Amino acid sequence: MSTLNSPNEHDASFPAPPARSGMPDWYPEMLASVSDKVSTGRVRAVTAVNQELVATYWAIGREILGRQGQEGWGAKVIDRLSADLRDKFPDARGLSPRTLKYMRSFAEAWPRGAIVQQPLAQLPWGHNVTLIEKLSDPETRLWYAAAAVEHGWSRNVLVHEIETRLHERSGQTISNFKAVLPAADSDLLQQAMKDPYVFDFVAMTDRHNERELETQLVDHVEKFLLELGQGFAFVGQQVRLVVGGDEFFADLLFYNFRLRSFVVVELKAGKFDPGYLGQLGMYMAAVDELMAHPDDKPTIGLLLCKTKNNVVAEYALRGYSAPIGVAEWKTQIVDSLPEEFASSLPSIELLEAELGEH
Repeated sequence: MSTLNSPNEHDASFPAPPARSGMPDWYPEMLASVSDKVSTGRVRAVTAVNQELVATYWAIGREILGRQGQEGWGAKVIDRLSADLRDKFPDARGLSPRTLKYMRSFAEAWPRGAIVQQPLAQLPWGHNVTLIEKLSDPETRLWYAAAAVEHGWSRNVLVHEIETRLHERSGQTISNFKAVLPAADSDLLQQAMKDPYVFDFVAMTDRHNERELETQLVDHVEKFLLELGQGFAFVGQQVRLVVGGDEFFADLLFYNFRLRSFVVVELKAGKFDPGYLGQLGMYMAAVDELMAHPDDKPTIGLLLCKTKNNVVAEYALRGYSAPIGVAEWKTQIVDSLPEEFASSLPSIELLEAELGEH
């Protein structure tokens, strides 16, 4: 009689898969194609679930809003509704009184058509709550919703971009892009640039020297890359360039995979001076010659100054055939925040606690 531990009768086993070396030549192509379909299917499944969740929350909010308008009842009904729903669905999240009030605000903020359209339906519920809490203008909400979908922002990043007024800064860099680049490249590059750049993670001393700023940006390179925008990769600091036997050092060098070009960033702690462009232009030419691949597009220059005269910058750029942008940098943008941000809003931690995994 066999024992319970007999490996022959009770152990499950699976045959080893055939070796990859024995597969036909076309197998890698098939593997890549099937893998792509699996990945795409998973993304679509998650998106579909999220869209249904957002639509459900809108419908609940609409029901609450309609009943409240007809009957004129107050917050006690929402508290009772929340308790009864949690009794009925003990495993469900997102049924607290606060979340039900968010659903009501969500339905009040958007007509039906906006919910079933992109990009609102693609955003997680927590992102939609953030848009309602942080912004009052529907067009501005839609701008951030579209940007969040395009760039895959987390909720924390979305909050950061709203609080630093990205929609007002995006595409505002003074540049010569239209004059020196094809229209498609010019538009893409202009939208990738900002003015001002906000380095709220930097603690500057009263000296405000370039090397101190540069060091802190590199120390916080992940946050710096977030502020630069999508597609940037850090290449180096004080990059050595040898031109005609002389050494020069570019402050910061990046590569942008969306733009397919190197980006030289020069930092200045004071006011814009037209003379800075000559130095930057030389660095860009050296990078093109010494580092760029033949398939790369022309190197881009970005000059960041503490302050600038826009008219002077525009005139100064007219004499350059290489793509250069001039922008300001700030360590904070509190002075331009609207009054709505000065009010007491739920923290991101509170939202996460209320919304759970949604």
